[in-house]
Amino acid sequence: MGDNLRGSLFMIAAMAGFAVEDMFLKAAAQHLPTGEVLMLFGIGGLLAFAALTRRNGQEIWSSAYLSRPILVRSGFEVTGRLFYTLAFVLTPLTFATAILQATPLVVVAGAALFLGERVGWRRWTAIGVGLAGVLLILRPGLEGFEPLSVLALLGMLGFAGRDLATRAAPPVLSNAQLGICGFAMLTLAGAILAAVEGGLHLPDLPTTGLIAAATVFGVFAYNSLTIAMRTGEVGAVTPWRYTRLVFGIVLGATVFGERPDTLMIAGSVLVVGSGVFALLRARKVG
Repeated sequence: MGDNLRGSLFMIAAMAGFAVEDMFLKAAAQHLPTGEVLMLFGIGGLLAFAALTRRNGQEIWSSAYLSRPILVRSGFEVTGRLFYTLAFVLTPLTFATAILQATPLVVVAGAALFLGERVGWRRWTAIGVGLAGVLLILRPGLEGFEPLSVLALLGMLGFAGRDLATRAAPPVLSNAQLGICGFAMLTLAGAILAAVEGGLHLPDLPTTGLIAAATVFGVFAYNSLTIAMRTGEVGAVTPWRYTRLVFGIVLGATVFGERPDTLMIAGSVLVVGSGVFALLRARKVG
C-alpha cells in the first residue's frame, strides 16, 4: 500500500470517527447540560492521550506547552470547540458539519494573509466561491435564517485559526502531547460553558455511556487524523477531509431525522468543490 493511499484511508477513518463523536455528544446533550458534556468528554480524551504519552515513554508535561504558538493555538482551540459543539447541539448536525467544511479554505486565506504564503488568483477565486457557498447555507436575510447558525461560523473560524497556529507548533511535541493539549483546552471550554449554565449534574448511566463512546471515537479520530497528515502528500490526503460531510448527512438523517434542503445542498456542493479545487491547485503549484 502506497503512502498516499494509506494516508487517505486514515483520513477517511478520522472523518468517520469525528462524525460519530459528534452524534454521541449531541445525543448526550439532550440529557445533560452541554458544558458538562464537553468537559467530561475533554477529561476522557485528556486521560487517554496522557496514558498514550506515558506508554511512548514521553513526559506528560512539556515546557513547550507555554510557547507562544501553542498558547495561540490553545486559544483558537477553545473558541472552535466551544462554538462548534454549541452549533451541532442547538442546530442540525448536518448544518454544523456543512459549515465546518469551509475550514480548509479559510486556512488557505489565512496562510496568505498572515504567514506570507503565495496564493494565486485561481485559489482566491475558489476561496470566494466557497465562502459564497457558506452564505447559501447560512442564508442571512432570507426566510429560514437561523441566528444560532452564527455559532457554527464562529466554531469554523476557531478551528481554522487552530490549524494555522499548528503550523508553527514546536516540533518537539509529539502527536500524543498535542492531543493532551487539545483535550485540555476542550475541558477548559466545557468548564467555562458549565459555569455559565449554572453548575454540574450527576449523569445517569446511559448518558455516561454516550460520553464514553464519544471519547473512544474522538481519540481514535484525532489519532487517525494526525497519522493521515504525516503520511503521504498533503495534496493527496487532505481532500478526503470532505468525507466528513457525507458521514454527517447520513448520521443526521438516520439518527436525528434531519433533511437538508436545496440551499444547504447547493451551498455544500460549492464549499466542497471549491475546497477540493484549492487543495489540488496547491498540489500542482507545489
